[in-house]
Parts: sequence; structure tokens; C-alpha cells
Amino acid sequence: MHVVSIVNQKGGTGKTTTVVNLGAALAEGGKKILIIDFDPQANATSGLGVPRDKEKNIYNAMAEKIDIKKTIFPTSQKNLWLIPTINELAGANIELVNMSERERVLRKTIEPIRRDYDYILIDCPPSLGLLTINALVACEDIIVPVQCEYYALEGLSQLLETINLVWKTFQPSLHVMGVLLTMHARRVRLSQEVIWSVRKNFPYRVFETVVPRNIKLAEAPSHGKSVLQYANSSDGAFAYRQLAKEIIKFG
Repeated sequence: MHVVSIVNQKGGTGKTTTVVNLGAALAEGGKKILIIDFDPQANATSGLGVPRDKEKNIYNAMAEKIDIKKTIFPTSQKNLWLIPTINELAGANIELVNMSERERVLRKTIEPIRRDYDYILIDCPPSLGLLTINALVACEDIIVPVQCEYYALEGLSQLLETINLVWKTFQPSLHVMGVLLTMHARRVRLSQEVIWSVRKNFPYRVFETVVPRNIKLAEAPSHGKSVLQYANSSDGAFAYRQLAKEIIKFG
């Protein structure tokens, strides 16, 4: 059993794309996968074709208005389930402030189902607020998607400081599984330079898999499908299958 948060406070790095398609690739390989949409934008929810449910969602489960097991929806892919979110989750950053053990609410919420899946993947919001802190406390492993662009490393030091703080204060078993380079344009020299820079300067593992900039990856969410279902033989599908193999090998 692994709980993995996909996190980067920058937007547009491929967090949701990675959650959905890594989850699909692991499920395709026979693993039992649960995705938790923990971003109020609810892109993982719509990207997997699951309707937003005003009652059955992670926000109400954290508020103890509904049993967490009743919020789990099947997707169109075998072995892949989703707990959806709603826009109201954005208000949880304020609501959590005065709660007892506010950093551990998500961890306590998912405790009854932690052992029901091989992997639980948490799609984090693009911020370092209390929602992201909750996701970090709830998991053991972290994947950091980094876009192959000029400002790729900007903000990573702040993210690492936050991860280190959570590790010291709340979750001593927390560690970075790896950095995932995304949106790589093979013919663009800058993309190659970013890969070199990240591999040289980032203090943690960088996955061998590099996710290309691929039109099928961009199109798939509008059809409510992973890229593996939408364009099975595309470069994007191949990349996430490779990433799944790396992660399974990781243990």
C-alpha cells in the first residue's frame, strides 16, 4: 500500500495529467488504484468523466458529513476509482485553521481505506496552503512534476522547505519518490538544458521517464478519459506506462 501526493505549488506543471494517467497505467498493470481529487478546480474529477457530486466528495468526508467509503466512484477503467471534489473545498483552507490537529484531517479521513488499494494518488492544489499540507501529512511518498521550461526550478526550494518542515514536524516517514520532467519538447534546446539542470541540481531522484509535450495528453481530459484509453499508442501513453514501471520497481 502506497499513498502518493503529486505536488508542486506552481500551476501548469502536469500534476493532474500525471495523477490521472499514472493511475490509469498502474491500473492497467493490475494494481488497485484510488485517485483523490484534492484540488478545488476538480480537473481530475472531470478528466476521468466522473460527475461532481454535491454530497459524495472529499470535502464532505473531511467534514464528517459522509462516510469516506461512500464517496468512492468507479471510473470507466478497470481497477481505477476516484474520490471527487467540489469547488467548496477551496474554503477548507480557512475552515481548517481553527480545527484541532488541522494538518492531519485528510490522513484521519482516509485511514479506513488506506489498505484497500495498492496505490492512493492525491492530486494537490497549486499552492502550499493547508490543503497541500494535509496531503503531505496523509502520504508517505511525493512525486514532483516539473515542466521543461526556463523557470522550471523556480519555487522548488520553497516546496522542499515545506516538505522538510512536514517531515520534521508531522510525518517522519515522508520522502520524495522523485521529480518527473513533463512537457518536454524534443526539438527545443531549452527543454534539453532544463533536463540537464534538474538532474544536476535537484537533491532527490529524478525519474528516467520524461513526459513529452503531446496533443493526445491535452485532448484526453475533454473526453473524460485517460490518455491510455483515448490514444492507447500515443507517446503520452507510452511515457506514463514507463513511469508506472519505474514506480512499481521503486517498491
